[in-house]
Amino acid sequence: MSTTRATTPRKRSAVRTLLRLWPYVRPVRARLFTAAFVAVLASCTGLVIPLVLKWMVDGPVADRDPAGVWLGALFLLLLGFGEALLFGLRRWLVARPLSHVEAEMRADLYGHLQRLPVAFHDRWASGQLLSRGTTDLMLLRMFLAFPLTFLLVNSVTILVGVIIMLIQDWTLGLVILAPAVPVIVSCLLFEQRYASVARQAQDQVGDLTTVVEESVLGIRIIKGFGRHRSQARAFWELSRTLRGTELRKARLLATILTVIVTLPEVAIGAALVMGSVQVANGELSAGTLVAFLSTALALRWPIDSIGFLLAMSQDAASATERYFEVMDEAPEDASVAAGSAGAKENGLRFHDVRFRYPDADPDSPPVLDRVDLHIRPGESMALVGATGSGKTTLTALVPRLHELTDGRITLDGEDITAMSREELRSLVAMAFEEPTLFSASVGENVLMGADDHELDRALSIAQADFAHALPQGTDTRIGEQGLSLSGGQRQRLALARAVVGRPRFLVLDDPLSALDVHTEAAVEAALRDVLADTTALIVAHRPSTVLLADRVALLSEGRITAVGTHHELLRTNAEYAHLMSGSEETEDAR
Repeated sequence: MSTTRATTPRKRSAVRTLLRLWPYVRPVRARLFTAAFVAVLASCTGLVIPLVLKWMVDGPVADRDPAGVWLGALFLLLLGFGEALLFGLRRWLVARPLSHVEAEMRADLYGHLQRLPVAFHDRWASGQLLSRGTTDLMLLRMFLAFPLTFLLVNSVTILVGVIIMLIQDWTLGLVILAPAVPVIVSCLLFEQRYASVARQAQDQVGDLTTVVEESVLGIRIIKGFGRHRSQARAFWELSRTLRGTELRKARLLATILTVIVTLPEVAIGAALVMGSVQVANGELSAGTLVAFLSTALALRWPIDSIGFLLAMSQDAASATERYFEVMDEAPEDASVAAGSAGAKENGLRFHDVRFRYPDADPDSPPVLDRVDLHIRPGESMALVGATGSGKTTLTALVPRLHELTDGRITLDGEDITAMSREELRSLVAMAFEEPTLFSASVGENVLMGADDHELDRALSIAQADFAHALPQGTDTRIGEQGLSLSGGQRQRLALARAVVGRPRFLVLDDPLSALDVHTEAAVEAALRDVLADTTALIVAHRPSTVLLADRVALLSEGRITAVGTHHELLRTNAEYAHLMSGSEETEDAR
């Protein structure tokens, strides 16, 4: 069970990928560069310690000078204190700006998701998007705070340390440098293999997030059908797959660490033996050997950490790649098309509309084909059709939730593509068949930015006065997806949201399907007054909803095949009569 969006495997450059973070890092570059300089200074301060040790061994210790020894100890204490202070300063310098970078990237991602077309959200699993906005951004903040700085710091430290060792004794320095080539080759091989495994692990985290989210939102279905074992099994399979991928990462990291740790240790051991022989032969002072070995030991952590730093960098590169996969998706086209010349027809008009989903086969038949329909100003039109005929798709085209394949739609004679989406959606309000509510108060869910004084009117029209009886009235928070309410209550709040702004055009997708007959009748009576001043398109499955409309359009296999009043179509159209007869039987059963 996988919800990972398929991606084409390709070789990528980690450096080139990470450079895409520069626009976010640029505003805080001064503090980050300062932090890097401070860290380099702190690391180089640590390399001064072996030189003080050399002076102490060859000077005060050899001359049996206690005062000199105490002076050297004081120097060592001051150097250690200075190094700790500088590293603390580095951490303070990066903490605030990197939190700002993470917040900016998360805000940009959220804003971009709002601008992406509905087709994008239909393709992508929500867990994949959630993991990009949480786990991936956390990895990027950690990379900017630690590996990015210390890849530079450790490189400078190793370079300075090697120069110091070569100056002290070039033969021993060459011994220390002997493992450099195999270590570098091992690191390059590690990077190539770890990159693909890191990406795989992050995609699997997204899959797991999706399953958890779906299980929480669908907990009533899982419990109602007793599917907790099968859902737990699906979760366990994904967890086991992720665990296997993480173990592969751990094995790769263990392998590179073995090489990085073992070879330098062997070189240090060889240098110790050779240096001891040279001291015994009088070719090298004891202080120089102590300083040389202390410098080599001071380089152990910078060398040993290479594996971890490379692994964290590859994790960050994968996170960056995943982040920009979403950010690179084209948002809804914000351009406004030029208005087309022609006779101005008021109301809502579909002109020879054709639609095929973006990811559909180009040779497949369109969902909607040559739809031509005119809803006059102030008129309400019921849209009736069999399941899968394209009713919901047609309604989604009006507010441009999807873009037309061909043809055009006009509102009072103006092409909807000649309006900005903000202007268009201020004119058109929708109520969907599946009501979506947010973790907010009743009032916030209904108003969605409209004036507060419209709230009571909208609740009254939708027969949602039950909201006033809630514990905190319309300020009551209704929880995620509004699941603390019944299906009918959720649907009434969604209907109230549609009418609250007094829209000029109203699109209702079977808005009364979850209501009992008495509540439905009350809502219909209130809606008649609203529809008298509004141009409305209403998807209907029942005669009671159809009777709200002035006329009815029959949609069959993506085409409008008949338009007329309810009674006219009952007499003249067999398909419509069949659809309504089935609906009447269902209503009688209710």
